[in-house]
Formats: sequence, structure tokens, C-alpha cells
Amino acid sequence: MTTRDWLLADSPTSRLQANVGRAYRVFTALLRNPLSVLGGIIILVLLLTALFAPLIAPFSPTGQNLSQRLLPPSGVNWMGTDELGRDIFSRVVWGSQITLTIVALVALISAPLGLLIGAIAGYFGGWIDKILMGFTDIFLSLPKLILALAFVAALGPGINNAIIAIAITSWPAYARIARAETLTIRNAEYISAVQLAGAGPIRVIVQHILPLCTSSMIVRVTLDMAGVILTAAGLGFIGLGAQPPLPEWGAMISRGRTFILDQWWVATMPGFAIIIVSLGFCFLGDGLRDVLDPKSEGKS
Repeated sequence: MTTRDWLLADSPTSRLQANVGRAYRVFTALLRNPLSVLGGIIILVLLLTALFAPLIAPFSPTGQNLSQRLLPPSGVNWMGTDELGRDIFSRVVWGSQITLTIVALVALISAPLGLLIGAIAGYFGGWIDKILMGFTDIFLSLPKLILALAFVAALGPGINNAIIAIAITSWPAYARIARAETLTIRNAEYISAVQLAGAGPIRVIVQHILPLCTSSMIVRVTLDMAGVILTAAGLGFIGLGAQPPLPEWGAMISRGRTFILDQWWVATMPGFAIIIVSLGFCFLGDGLRDVLDPKSEGKS
């Protein structure tokens, strides 16, 4: 039996074979979608750029040289320099670390929180469901950016507070998805069998319900990352996100808007970075939705 036959076996003999085989099917399905491949490449480039920023950036992201201020793009300064003579390309490269940190931490905080709250609400129902979903609806009724601004204004400016604020405003959507998924499976026969075997609510939720919500959650998280990046850039733009001299892309655009007519590159280059990375997450999220969404599988 070849490796491909082992991966695509209709009757896997172990959980490992089943999981690896499903991952292989998802990967091959993504490769058939050009936009998802492009999105994956963009995200991979972002990861590599953030990881190897010290090797890629030719200059210090914070080092100033007023004699080199506002130079246009050239062979030395690929994206030009800003009003303090700092190399914009180096700042964009180092800024990828900040963007990736924000995206990763927001996903790690908001997705598990929303997943757990939604699963608990959907499994128990009754007054627990009403209280948790009522609390969730309060957050959903307010615009994300306005709510994030309110939290950052209360907590104070800074990248850590910006991450907390964005995470607080992001979890309700995940809770709604997890609740809907839980409502469809809580009365399934295998859940009843597990309960008859003596499993308590915590074990049922953690071991049997949450794993079934993972696919939908991965898709939603990937699609939401573009909004997270834009929200973080918006907070940085108005001075409530990462503080100077950190090379955060939104803050770089804010400082460059003064020179937008004559020295267009100061604000345009970090703007391009935001657009490209956001598109990358959108393309990859669309591809994952087509592959992981059971409804789309039934249509294909």
C-alpha cells in the first residue's frame, strides 16, 4: 500500500490515520483553489517575515537619520524613508511581528472563550442559555471598532490593551457559532450513548462537542483575522494601539498622512502591507470554508 492509499483509505484503522487522512484531503482540496493557495502563500510570507525580520530588514526600525528624511524609494531604501529618516521597508518588516502577535493572541483569547461559552449555552439551554446569549447579544449589538475604542480608552493606550480590547469584542461571534453547532448535535444518538455510559456534562462538552465545532471555528477565525488587522490598525492610527517608536502599520499610516500629497510612500507602503495581509486571510478563509463546511461539501 502506497502512502497516498494509506492517507485516502475509506476505512482507517486508527485515529491517527483518520486525522492525517482528513488533513491530507483538506490540503489537496485547498491546492485546487488558486485564491486559497495565494492566501496561504501570503500568510506563509508573513510568518517567515516575522520570524526572520532581523535578517531581512537592512536597517534598524527605530534608528533615526535626519539627513536621510523623506527620501523616495530607491535601491538603498526600497520603500523610502519617513520624516525621521527611518527606513520604511525595515519598519514594515518589523511591523509584521506586531501584526502577527496581535492576530495570534486575539485568536487564542477570543476563539476558545467564545467556543466554550457557546457550547455551554447550547448544551444546557434554559436560563443558562438565556443569560449567556443575552450577554452575547449585548456585545453583538455594538459596532466592534466603537466597542474596542471604549475598552482601550478605559484601559489606556498600548498594544497589550489593544489586544485585550479586540479579543473582548471578537468572542461573541464565536459563541453564536458554537451554540448553533451544539444545538444540532446535543441530542444525537452518540451523545446520548456517552451520557448513558456515565459521562458528565463537562466531559461531554470538552471531549465530544467542542471537537465537532472546531472546523466551523477555524473558518470563522481565519475570515475574522482581516477585521482584526484593520481594527488594530485603526487603533494604532488614532494613537490608542502600539505606541511610538514601535513600527506598527496603522501608526505608520497616521504619521505619514501629513506627507500624503508630496511624500506618498510614507503612508502608502504600510497601507499596502495591511491590504495584502488582510486579503491573504480572506482568500485562505474562503478556501477553508469551501473545504470544511459540510453544507458546501454536500453541494459539490
